[in-house]
Amino acid sequence: MVAIGPHTLPNNLVLAPMAGVTDRPFRLLCRRMGAGLAISEMVTADASLWSSRKSRQRMDHDGESEPIAVQIAGGDAPMLAEAARFNVANGARIIDINMGCPAKKVCNKAAGSALMRDEALVREILESVAAAVDVPVTLKMRTGWDRDNKNAVTIARMAEDAGIAALAVHGRTRADAYKGEAEYGTIAQVKQAVDIPVFANGDVDTPRKAAQVLRETGTDGLFIGRAAQGRPWLFRQINHYLATGEELPDPGAEEIRNILMGHVEALHAFYGEYIGLRVARKHVGWYLQARDPDKTFRRHFNRIEDAGAQLQLLDHYFQGIQTEEVRVA
Repeated sequence: MVAIGPHTLPNNLVLAPMAGVTDRPFRLLCRRMGAGLAISEMVTADASLWSSRKSRQRMDHDGESEPIAVQIAGGDAPMLAEAARFNVANGARIIDINMGCPAKKVCNKAAGSALMRDEALVREILESVAAAVDVPVTLKMRTGWDRDNKNAVTIARMAEDAGIAALAVHGRTRADAYKGEAEYGTIAQVKQAVDIPVFANGDVDTPRKAAQVLRETGTDGLFIGRAAQGRPWLFRQINHYLATGEELPDPGAEEIRNILMGHVEALHAFYGEYIGLRVARKHVGWYLQARDPDKTFRRHFNRIEDAGAQLQLLDHYFQGIQTEEVRVA
């Protein structure tokens, strides 16, 4: 068990915030599949954008289990403090500050992992946001700006001094983006440098890898991001392995069908048909990546412009898989 402020999580696995991915339907699904916490997509600190459709949907937490965690992004301390207050007023019980996103459209605005270049600004942001709200504030960051400038330990100590309740560290620098393999040595150094909970992030894609990273870093828990795309049951598998040392098999076709179709239906309901069926396309691509290596089915699926037809085609697809499984058996 790990606690973030007054909130004791049911386990030490967290769905990492991912723009365009961790919307409410996906958060709800991952919580059902075993994530101890699911953090929202990053919400901009720019108040002029809060009334936009995208921001309103990112701040929609209807039906989510407590504690609701919201990530905020920006490069101006007063604006981030106000964003924290606004989201707490709208139900957030944990505020996470984004200093981990390597995307150019974020970093070019001196936000995300670009902030790690300016430690004075980092300190101002951490102190301002922590003082602005009476809920725990957490920080997600990278190991540094580039491989010659790894300052995660310095910023971790700064965060603890500012009153930050927990840290998540991705084992890459901003310059690495998502290339190469994550390194965990710097994360272990961060864990040794502070007394607040630390979560390791980066390339945790199997139960065995999860156990390995926890051993190597000594961290309190794990943030899991891209590996959960199309595999939300990974949380269940990791929890089981950490508790028993036994590996659960991947779900069969029938369970995957039920999970995927329920997810697609939730996307249609959340976004409306026009946007929902378009958002569903990328998720279906992730779910079926291993089963549809030549992308034949996905190309057909992506041409569909009707929500009902999407579900019907998925149903037919899985009926075919189940028939084939019976023949093989």
